[in-house]
Amino acid sequence: MAQQDKARQLAEDGWCVVPGVLSPNEANAVRERLWAAAEESERRGAPTRNIGLDPNQHNVRVFNLIDLDPVFIDLIQHPAAVSLVESLIGEDFLVSNFTANIALPGSGSMELHSDQSIVVPEPWFNPWAINIIWCLNDVREANGATRFLPGSQRFKTAAEVPADALKRMRPFEAPIGSIIAMDGRVWHTSGANVTQDEERALLFGYYSSAFLRPQQNWNAALSPQTIAGLSPTMRAWLGLDASANIGLAQPLLKHLAEDAPARPLLG
Repeated sequence: MAQQDKARQLAEDGWCVVPGVLSPNEANAVRERLWAAAEESERRGAPTRNIGLDPNQHNVRVFNLIDLDPVFIDLIQHPAAVSLVESLIGEDFLVSNFTANIALPGSGSMELHSDQSIVVPEPWFNPWAINIIWCLNDVREANGATRFLPGSQRFKTAAEVPADALKRMRPFEAPIGSIIAMDGRVWHTSGANVTQDEERALLFGYYSSAFLRPQQNWNAALSPQTIAGLSPTMRAWLGLDASANIGLAQPLLKHLAEDAPARPLLG
């Protein structure tokens, strides 16, 4: 299915799977670096287990990936991911967060939620956020595939979530190297890993419309060394520059001469 068809499916169904974005060897290499990032996170004093999101210690959660290894900078700006982001929420977006969840055997499910409901109050009239999920293993229901409620991207309020939502959930299953694009309004939960010896490693690139405050304060979270190595585009997507939240202000600039330098907006 062409990228345009994937974007159409995302808009209509609230999700799509794009296989083969990474080769199996590339995905395995990223997974090895993810485990190294988890160790580095612990060394820095940021715990990766028992942080309150999961029912037991069998989930490994890694935050601030962008500061832990340059490979995650490459993935968060991967053209296949950015294309789907822009197709759903437009070109004026920010990288809100980039995290990982490694579900080990025995892991359980977290609470049902939608990612958009975490960053903006209801009602939710439009998609203002999107998750790009990187599959670093073959992802199956048994090893903890993310479970989602079909059609829930149409809910305007939390009151519309049915009482039997958990019974209606379906797993996002995909081969290693795939990305799963999920509308931020889709209600979902992490799946339980009921296997004896399989891990399930997923990366979650979370993007939101630029008028929403990101989940991560990148100015505080990123080291000077990481910031120094970022491209102008990445700086803009992380909200690191002085100007912010002026994407809708362009009509106010109609008196600016074409050859005049742009200036900060004043009150």
